[in-house]
Amino acid sequence: MIKRISNLLGGVPMTIAAAVFLAASLILMLAGKALPVDPAWVTVLICGLPLLYLAVTRLIFQRWVSSALLISIAMIASIAIGELFAAGEVAFIMAIGAILEDKTVERSKKGLKRLISLTPAQGRGLTTDAAGSREEMIPAEHIKAGDHLRILPGETIPADGEIISGTTSIDQAIMTGESLPVDKAPGDNVFCGTINCFGAIDITVTTAGADSSLQRLIRLVQEAENSKAPMQRIADKWATWLVPIALAIAVITFLVTGEIIRAVTILVVFCPCALALATPTSIMAAIGQATRHGVMIKSGEALEIMGKADCIAFDKTGTLTHGALTVSDIYPLAEGVNGVALLRLAASAEAYSEHPLAKAIVAYAKENHVATDAASDFQMLPGKGIRAIVDGRELLCGSAAYLRENAVHIDDRARTELERFRAQGKAVVLVALEQALVGAIALSDTIRDTAKSMVQELRDMDTQVVLLTGDHRQTADYFAERVGISSVRAELLPADKVRSIEELKKQGHKVCMIGDGVNDAPALKAADVGVAMGGMGSDIAVEAADIALIGDDIAKIPYLKKLSNATVRTIKFNIMLSMAINFAAIALSVAGILNPVSGALVHNAGSVLVVLNAALLYDRKYK
Repeated sequence: MIKRISNLLGGVPMTIAAAVFLAASLILMLAGKALPVDPAWVTVLICGLPLLYLAVTRLIFQRWVSSALLISIAMIASIAIGELFAAGEVAFIMAIGAILEDKTVERSKKGLKRLISLTPAQGRGLTTDAAGSREEMIPAEHIKAGDHLRILPGETIPADGEIISGTTSIDQAIMTGESLPVDKAPGDNVFCGTINCFGAIDITVTTAGADSSLQRLIRLVQEAENSKAPMQRIADKWATWLVPIALAIAVITFLVTGEIIRAVTILVVFCPCALALATPTSIMAAIGQATRHGVMIKSGEALEIMGKADCIAFDKTGTLTHGALTVSDIYPLAEGVNGVALLRLAASAEAYSEHPLAKAIVAYAKENHVATDAASDFQMLPGKGIRAIVDGRELLCGSAAYLRENAVHIDDRARTELERFRAQGKAVVLVALEQALVGAIALSDTIRDTAKSMVQELRDMDTQVVLLTGDHRQTADYFAERVGISSVRAELLPADKVRSIEELKKQGHKVCMIGDGVNDAPALKAADVGVAMGGMGSDIAVEAADIALIGDDIAKIPYLKKLSNATVRTIKFNIMLSMAINFAAIALSVAGILNPVSGALVHNAGSVLVVLNAALLYDRKYK
């Protein structure tokens, strides 16, 4: 009951009413008039009771000597000496500060609210029986993995899944930050909460309910909002110490000067409200902006540490690169065999193989509309290569060692090309027809288009960039040179990556690790702050990280760094501003220059400035 009354009195309408009565009290005071009951009493009741309730509940139930307690003491002391307007003003301006804080936090939570609003309530389930296929609307909580769903144009996808029929474009902005819809076809994945823009599609559910990508994002943001940054904990601690210090200074001032009004003014201006607001409002505004841009920050502490990070370590595969092999070079080595013929031969034989290199070659042939021939007598030797009969001729595809085992001669020209491809970090499949080498097909992971510019931006921000990869030294050096990274540590196992990060930390660096795979999870945990590629990255990596890039867009790393830097600067500035205003106001109060009325104005102006300055983080642009 008391809590409901407190919430009602603390709302905007009642605060406006309190302002009217406070203004009436000021007008009467300036006009030298008086009423039997000062209108400021109404303001004290409306704004003071919620403040008093907060102070008492924190003191009794949470055993927390909060800033609300000091304000309540100042308000009661002002009433005791007959300064009703000052008491009402203290309570009213604190109510205004609380409303501003609520509005800032409310604004910063828009990303989370949008995520929650996109949670679908039902889905269109597909069932098949003797009468054929039927559609039935089912509650979202009843959808489970393996179910078949149909999503019509304009509908929200109720679960993560894989398209089994139909083509469309999906608005994935809430998940990835992409401004344009993404074309989807059978075999492509779709995410819960995204919107089907055009064609009807049928999907097989892969994850639903609490395990869906949308619900994981919601949990990430909620965890971020419930956590506290180190600076915020320091501010809370200071607020606890300042209450007894304020009381001591007020008592000493009264004993020395004999003026109770100075002591009351000190209590009014000493409250650390601005200090307590400095960190949480900045953190929440920054997390709110990051959420809009597809960056999920799990905690205020992660955001703060990211702002202090001076060394960023990258995994290669799936982070700086797309993590998928594709054909990069088709190199004929025999007379009468061109690139198309070489690709046709290799794809015909590799069509029966499950090896990733084979699948990449076959996919490349299909993409380029190269027809393949039927193969027979297919044989596969793991770790070596394959043998098949194509057009009645024996075809071998595999490593140089495998071809040599089968009496295929590799001349100097072929060896030179092999070395060139290997120096570029490429995998090579040699193709031999009837024991004669006819060509080589090189495959490579592709560097993300934004990788090089992203690394340069980080270097321009005086941030050291390191590559930590399990790849061979040649491959690692080749990719590092292409993106502009000079510090490379290659051939690392997961434990080696952890040791590398520990070494960097011992050198005095604040280290941020960015990775995507299960093998990166230990390194993400070992770093001061870990960033996971949340779109294609493994669930384990995302859980281990402090921050997730939902769209796998590493171009957002400089944005994240700039946002974090700006947040730390804003927090420090807000703390210094609040402390400076407090110390100045205390000195003026001790000297008798400020009275309870003017002291309340000066002190609470600091709180308002801190909240407004933090709110600017939400809409700030970072180029």
